[in-house]
Amino acid sequence: MAGEARSKVTNLIEEISIRDLGVIAEAKLQLGPGLTVLTGETGAGKTMVLTALGLLLGERSDSSAIRQGQEQAFVEGRWMVPNHTSAAEIVSAAGGQIDNGELIVNRTVARDGRNRSAVGGASAPVAVLASLGEKLVAVHGQSDQIRLKSAVAQREALDQFSGVAELLQNYREAFESWKSAQQRLQELKEASLTRETELQSLREAVDELDRLQPKVGEDVELSEKAQRLTHSEELRIAASEAHEMISSENDVDDAIAMVGKARRILESASAHDPELGKIAESLRELGFQLGENAALLSGYLASQEAGGASELELIQLRRAELTAVMRKYGPSLEEVISFHESATKRLLDLDSSDEQIEKLETEVDVIFAQVEDLAGQITAVRKHAALRLEQAVTEELKTLAMGGATLVVTVTESTDYQAHGVDQVSIQLAAYPGAEPRPIGKGASGGELSRIMLAIEVVLARTEQALTFIFDEVDAGVGGAAAIEVGRRLAQLAKVAQVIVVTHLGQVAAFANQHLRVLKTVGDQYTASDVVTLHGEDRVEEIARMLSGMAESDTSKASARELMVRASEFVNQ
Repeated sequence: MAGEARSKVTNLIEEISIRDLGVIAEAKLQLGPGLTVLTGETGAGKTMVLTALGLLLGERSDSSAIRQGQEQAFVEGRWMVPNHTSAAEIVSAAGGQIDNGELIVNRTVARDGRNRSAVGGASAPVAVLASLGEKLVAVHGQSDQIRLKSAVAQREALDQFSGVAELLQNYREAFESWKSAQQRLQELKEASLTRETELQSLREAVDELDRLQPKVGEDVELSEKAQRLTHSEELRIAASEAHEMISSENDVDDAIAMVGKARRILESASAHDPELGKIAESLRELGFQLGENAALLSGYLASQEAGGASELELIQLRRAELTAVMRKYGPSLEEVISFHESATKRLLDLDSSDEQIEKLETEVDVIFAQVEDLAGQITAVRKHAALRLEQAVTEELKTLAMGGATLVVTVTESTDYQAHGVDQVSIQLAAYPGAEPRPIGKGASGGELSRIMLAIEVVLARTEQALTFIFDEVDAGVGGAAAIEVGRRLAQLAKVAQVIVVTHLGQVAAFANQHLRVLKTVGDQYTASDVVTLHGEDRVEEIARMLSGMAESDTSKASARELMVRASEFVNQ
């Protein structure tokens, strides 16, 4: 059962390597799913393990933490991170890679203050580590910023607990449609202020061009025609003289007559030489061509006879009108025609804008009604969930030696519609009956804060995909039965998440799936710490030491074994 629950955990720290950090010369922590406890005597170096984790999560570095005699400290973490998650997106954006679900993150801190960090094999600023850490790990300790510090995080936690996701998605879609419609309406209204001026100008232009109806190439055609009419007399004389020369109406020898005479002379002589017959045939064809050209010239002269001057006047007037509109609307007639088409379309759009505004105003009102209704439903769900969350966490606090404390979750409505709705969510704690509720993290000791967050995380873990949780001093000021309950709650949380705990209590350590101990060695010239994984009798002795201070005592060992058996039964449920 426990293994089945634990299989749901996705993001896991599998291994942490530390070199030259504080009293730790070199250590490798093998981690895994479930609950991992870190134990050791005071001053052994447990803090350095948390410091190493903090460096991997983008926390500020301190060169004083570098091991004495060394120039730099190095930490590396190996995570299991599935693809297509927000954490994977951060890695990809930084240029790093996740290899078969494995992500390597490392950081080097130099004594001169310089930092180097890498994510998935790619160099990255420390800020990227911090962004990644927010998606992977939640740290709860006396000096740490708690996960639910911000109003946004508190609202998101309540939403996750309430199961409002589908309703919230419907709201967001309606909200975006409403905002988009509002923007379009605003643009139309702003445009209407200047629309009348534009309308007047466009109407004048379209009316003028509707009247003229210019055609493509018309200006070139009219220019050529005007050229002909301007020189019409000169052209008529030329055509007349040419016609007279080809086919004269007077009694003179014209070209047709002379060619005919030449043809006949050659024909009469061709009986003696066939070659002259061929030439005579060519002259016959020439005579035909001359006749056709004479007819063409006659037709040309006929077309030039009347109306030339009046036609030229009309053409010049048309050309003047076309030139005028080309100066106004485009350097070429093609551009004028294009402007005419676009202006006509724009005029139709502007003429219908009043209708559009009215229609869009109705649309905005309809969509807002949907937004308002969905926001109200979300508020109702949140308020109901707030009561359930209060009750559930308060019950958890009772088992963690904080029976007088009460969680207070308030949902306050506003008139300011946002993408998340209209609610402001606040999670506060009343430390004792009658106390004024205060923000989480204020008015509580480090140990109390860790227990508060443990209670909240245990409840939230029932409904959300949990992070890796790290608890420091969660057992401060707790003993006996309350300590066992702290261990139970940590083990319960560890069924759906990876949990790492620094503890001084054997009652907590007994529930661990992995037990790590920090050992300190003090020599004449040095102090060093190492991290070892405890199994079997070594673990029994460590828990016995934590329970009574006497690791070798048979009575202490027996108590440790009994506690471990009871804890194992709970873990394996």
